[in-house]
Amino acid sequence: MTTNNGRSHKAQKVLERFEKKLNRQVVGSLVACVHCGNCTESCHYVLSNPGDPTYAPAYKADRIRRIFKRHFDWTGRVLPWWVHAESVYTDEDLEELKDIVFGKCTNCRRCTINCPMGVDFATFNRMARGLLVSVGVMPEGVAVVSKDQWEIGNQMGVLKEDYIDTLEWMSEELQSEMEDDTATIPIDKTDCDVVYSINPREVKYDPRTIADAAKIFWAAGENWTMPSEGWDMTNFGLFSGDDELGGAVSRRLYEKVSELRGKKLVISECGHGYRSTRCEGPNWAGMDINDFVMESSVLTMLRYIKEGRIKVDKSKNPDPVTFHDSCNNARSCGLFEEPRELLQLVCEDFREMYPNRAENYCCTGGGGAMSMSEYTPRRLKSAKVKAEQLKATNTKAVVTSCHNCVDGLTDVIRHYKLGMEVTQLVNLVANALVIEPKPVTVPVEITPPVAEAGELAGRRILVADDEPDFVTFISTVLQDNGATVFEAFDGVSALEMARKEQPDLMTLDITMPGKSGDEVFELMRNDPELRSIRVCIITGQPELRRVIYDRAVRPPEGFIDKPIDEESLLLNVRKILEVQHESK
Repeated sequence: MTTNNGRSHKAQKVLERFEKKLNRQVVGSLVACVHCGNCTESCHYVLSNPGDPTYAPAYKADRIRRIFKRHFDWTGRVLPWWVHAESVYTDEDLEELKDIVFGKCTNCRRCTINCPMGVDFATFNRMARGLLVSVGVMPEGVAVVSKDQWEIGNQMGVLKEDYIDTLEWMSEELQSEMEDDTATIPIDKTDCDVVYSINPREVKYDPRTIADAAKIFWAAGENWTMPSEGWDMTNFGLFSGDDELGGAVSRRLYEKVSELRGKKLVISECGHGYRSTRCEGPNWAGMDINDFVMESSVLTMLRYIKEGRIKVDKSKNPDPVTFHDSCNNARSCGLFEEPRELLQLVCEDFREMYPNRAENYCCTGGGGAMSMSEYTPRRLKSAKVKAEQLKATNTKAVVTSCHNCVDGLTDVIRHYKLGMEVTQLVNLVANALVIEPKPVTVPVEITPPVAEAGELAGRRILVADDEPDFVTFISTVLQDNGATVFEAFDGVSALEMARKEQPDLMTLDITMPGKSGDEVFELMRNDPELRSIRVCIITGQPELRRVIYDRAVRPPEGFIDKPIDEESLLLNVRKILEVQHESK
């Protein structure tokens, strides 16, 4: 089918849509190239296929640039022969363009950082992909993955029941390993500090990464959850150039985090997932994200170690490892130093790969290339430079913070027989964890001599806090003043002890393993057997006072900021229990 001007219907639609996609960034890159050739030696396709000029970034860019000049730049309209302006007329022309924009570029942006004019080929190459996708011209794998993400909600077509089953299975494995019933993967828990989103590859092919992340969250005493729907933080719209798909996928995730009232969205190790969710998604979705923050799990794990929330022993990872910078994490999002800092903390022998950081070579699986099976031979041939880079490290494993890179590097290692394995930071951190034995919750009941009963005689007080030294201090002060004291070191034990002993007062810390203090408080206020127990919050997070008081059915009877001294503790306890103080 052709139009009146002799073009196929698809070619005409591509040209009509082209104009709508032109913006300052795209046009600037289309007109700025001076054909200096600096980009040529930066491209892994060129370096692995010497003598073939069709792989040069400038050559590939010109296939798109000629269309722009013919229809949207005055030079092409006036002197088309001079500037080599050309148009597209047939479906065969579109197929040729598809081979260039999908089959000869992974949108890694290495050519961009080596361009003195700042030409961002990946940006308008993605735009060209989107034009072709809009008329149905794309590799079959791109069509299948996009369809799954549109219709099922994730790019690997994982059904909800399979996703939930996997999380429950990982929960059971974790509980068995840790010998702790509180070591679970919460699902759709509201008002959490962390909502954890993942790549569907983790569910389908590598659930150990989910279990390792859960182990780290448990060890850190994190108040976290995973959503039952809208959990896919990957976004094939970044690869296909389909902004509508990009917006729909991002919106699902953002709305789910808001629905759960999560304070922070933590994005598992995935380069394009991190970039599309944190950097590109708000623009595609047309949303201003104000009610939660977003960060890579790499930053989360590093912070846990620095804050002392988890302890690690690097001797548990003794083998030499190197690090592969994901193109999207590194070149596009500036995540260079944090992964290396984390590796130094959890590995004994970290060796740099050269070149690295912004100059690192693509894993050859970027830009959705892993879904385009028709280009596999070309992709693996073009991986020669990456294989040489990996081999030169003389290590047993390559670490990467990207699931796409895990698959791309695995293919390269297998094809070139490098004898290496691929792993991620979450696996290394989980393996290096130092798990200290949890304190056994034993009720301590001391009946002081009648003659020295003290002003709190007859009062039963439960002290709940995960810091043993702090519990000892509070208990000693209360016992010296006549109280009968019980102790709990985590949220679950605190609830069990409260139900069993029915104390007159519970002192409650906010940050505890198992169940957080605010969760324990909320459960108590909604439980007929526990709601009458008076509660005094003692925490090092005074900023939570307003949150707790605003949300509570009945506010706590007391709220004390850490650090605390004996006088302040007794003053508040007397007030809550309505005990008259007699001066000595």
